[in-house]
Amino acid sequence: MTTYIFGHKNPDTDSVCSSIALAYLKNEIGEKCVPKVLGDLNNETKFVLDYFKVDTPSYLNDVRVRIKKIKYDKKAFINEYASIDEAFKLMQKRNITAIPLINDNRKLTGYVTLKEIAKFLINGDKEKINTTFANIVATLEAKIITQYDEVIKGNILVAGMQSKDFFDAVQLNSDDILIVGDRYRILDYAIDSKVKLIILPFNSTINKELLAKAKKNKINIIETALGSYLISNRILLANYIKSINTNHDPVTVNNEDSYIEFKHMTHQVNHTNYPVVNNKGECLGLIRLTGPNTYEKQKVILVDHNNFAQSVDGIEEADIVEIIDHHNLGAIGTNIPINFRSRPVGCTATMVYEMFLENKVTIPKAIAGILLSAILSDTLLLTGPTTTEDDRFAAVKLSSLAKVDLESYGIEMLKAASSIANMSVADVIKNDFKTYNVNDEVIGIGQVITMDFDYIKNNMEEFVTELNNMTDRFKAVALFVTDVIKKGSYVLYNDSAAELIKDAFGLKEVREGTFLAKKVSRKKDFLPNILSILDGSELR
Repeated sequence: MTTYIFGHKNPDTDSVCSSIALAYLKNEIGEKCVPKVLGDLNNETKFVLDYFKVDTPSYLNDVRVRIKKIKYDKKAFINEYASIDEAFKLMQKRNITAIPLINDNRKLTGYVTLKEIAKFLINGDKEKINTTFANIVATLEAKIITQYDEVIKGNILVAGMQSKDFFDAVQLNSDDILIVGDRYRILDYAIDSKVKLIILPFNSTINKELLAKAKKNKINIIETALGSYLISNRILLANYIKSINTNHDPVTVNNEDSYIEFKHMTHQVNHTNYPVVNNKGECLGLIRLTGPNTYEKQKVILVDHNNFAQSVDGIEEADIVEIIDHHNLGAIGTNIPINFRSRPVGCTATMVYEMFLENKVTIPKAIAGILLSAILSDTLLLTGPTTTEDDRFAAVKLSSLAKVDLESYGIEMLKAASSIANMSVADVIKNDFKTYNVNDEVIGIGQVITMDFDYIKNNMEEFVTELNNMTDRFKAVALFVTDVIKKGSYVLYNDSAAELIKDAFGLKEVREGTFLAKKVSRKKDFLPNILSILDGSELR
């Protein structure tokens, strides 16, 4: 199975570039991996990938276990024009108690259970047949003497009485199916009456004279080793399975549905068997609530995060095989030991760079370029408080491999990232936004790096309104607008977070857009200060 590698929601340059580079490394050492992203790329990341001509990873919506990943019975369905006998035998073979019906285009048309087959055999019309000639031959294990019709529809009769009594009591016609042995007079009468079908029991024969007349009158004739009694009972099973279908719109499950949601649904519906369909309405098989339903979880590697709230939807259903992160430990747990690489460096890309060295894999120019970009982004051009000597060492080496001047390229990248003029208020807030659970409440911290605070200042009312609109999801929410040149950040917040911001940063007074000197890092400046106030206390 292919392993997905991805960063957090609201992806930044580090999470995207580290995922791409790590996937390249894993593939080079023989592991099949694909990088993914969990959201739209920001301007900076777009600039980086375009600059080094690296493809943008495809979007990953979730990693929930889908029905299509379940090992359900993909052969458990039958054409609606198959016989009841054939359907019953297939149900026995597949060990199922119900079977979906399909048309010639494989569209689901119904659903028949064993109970309905039993009910038909007990209470159904035992004197009527409506099916194909082939179904009758197969059900009775018969041999064809003559055939002129594809479909046989009519009344079933058994010539069990004396010839004279039969002639007096029975008026044969072209809608009759007659079960009769080697009885010349009745056979002659049946042929003259142009019955639809003659069934000869015990492999009875028909003489040449009668056979010639039968051919002239286009009479269908078959012979079987079964006796008249067994024929009269078994022929009912030759009817179309659709003839006893009372479930034209059964409860189904789509192959794209979540397996967990399917399990929840079954508690309400309380059925045992469910036809599986696709978005075209085509039947793909049958899933049983009581079946083995084994499946393989999607294997994933988390980059630049280790928190459920920041990861892909359905992460709890995935098989996390590795985590590479430089943040504080979050709430993600695993069922088995995994490779967990965590170091107090300024950027995940620094750790990925070290992994290339450990595995002795050459770093191509483009990969070196995006790893360098991630380090410069996360460390604010190597000036942020989270920057380590390992980050600086990696950046110098990578700039050489990428054949770019570290400082001039970094400024060019930062300028590309800092423009927010064409972004909506909501997009600016969500550009790099992370959530945290504290004391059973949720807080949100957004950060945008720009040298154009005037745009935000001129639209301050709209930004505050948007932050206040998020109060139903977050108890406290703040946006830090970081200016690398001024080496500080402006802070905006929802109304209920005013006192929290004031206390967290030791301010005598707080107002929207307050500048926090030397505060540029969410990990080292914003989050710790806020958590120090919230730790052990209720949110205000």
